[in-house]
Amino acid sequence: MTILIDRDQVISGPALVPTECDLARDHGAELTIGLVNNMPDPALKATERQFMKLLQAAAGPHRIRFHCFSLPSVKRSPEARWHVESEYSDLSDLKRQKFDGLIVTGAEPVAAELDQEPYWRDLTELIDWAKANTRSTIWSCLAAHAAVLHLDGIARRRLPAKCHGIFDCELVRRDPLTRTAPAPLKVSHSRLNEIVESDLVQAGYQVLTRSAQAGVDVFVRQYASRFVFFQGHPEYDALSLQREYLRDIGRYLARERETYPHLPVSYFDAATEEKLVRFQKKAAHQRHPALTNELPGLNLRADIGAGSAAAVLFRNWLRYLSVEAGGPVPAG
Repeated sequence: MTILIDRDQVISGPALVPTECDLARDHGAELTIGLVNNMPDPALKATERQFMKLLQAAAGPHRIRFHCFSLPSVKRSPEARWHVESEYSDLSDLKRQKFDGLIVTGAEPVAAELDQEPYWRDLTELIDWAKANTRSTIWSCLAAHAAVLHLDGIARRRLPAKCHGIFDCELVRRDPLTRTAPAPLKVSHSRLNEIVESDLVQAGYQVLTRSAQAGVDVFVRQYASRFVFFQGHPEYDALSLQREYLRDIGRYLARERETYPHLPVSYFDAATEEKLVRFQKKAAHQRHPALTNELPGLNLRADIGAGSAAAVLFRNWLRYLSVEAGGPVPAG
């Protein structure tokens, strides 16, 4: 799937066809960006949409050729496999051309250790390829953990409880990626493991943002390509954490997980949190999938700021790619 994106297009589905007006418009630098979408099946299409909308909003004068891929070794349901095979480009196509930018998402873990995952070989080959064949690559969440393990042997550490919610992240150092970013940046995190800041600094990475509660947020390292790592999910829309939370409740009620999920931090409003605490007590005594029908209505806090961090980060990322490509320096 190859998609043309500019800021004037309305994204309503996976196929974006430019109008004659779009083709005639005087654009800035054209950038070629790939998304290697390895997210689990329930989040596969939502992840596509989130990144396309982000790139559309950040495009400015740029025209973007957007290609979707997925690692073939990521286990898929028949429906999701059909979507990938019919709508995505083959991974071999990625390695036949040079990309300005690449975005790589994580996959749902199935093995005890990252280097035992069935997609490990495909992912490490992609990491090595991206170092020399992109101007910059973004590694998201689990993909970030896998990349630093492969590149520098930095092992992630298991958290005592899932890091799940909206966290205030402070700017640690000045960098083009965080230029004009508000302080603090509100970023979604959703993970069971973490990379410790001291391990990253010792290995030569530069930490750009961190949270007092969630730890390292964004960090970078320069190779021939500039590698950008997100421990969080700035691309998440307002309801992404809600969908994950409800999914985990469903898994608990179906006895697919042993523990009831914690409430996402700084996400639901106070009244909703009270209702959900009462529901959790009921679920402990009436553990049955049918109980999901009794979940209360959910309201989010008014100040979650979903997407605000991503808008800054991706606009600056495209600006960096444009300058590296030899295009005009965008104004502002």
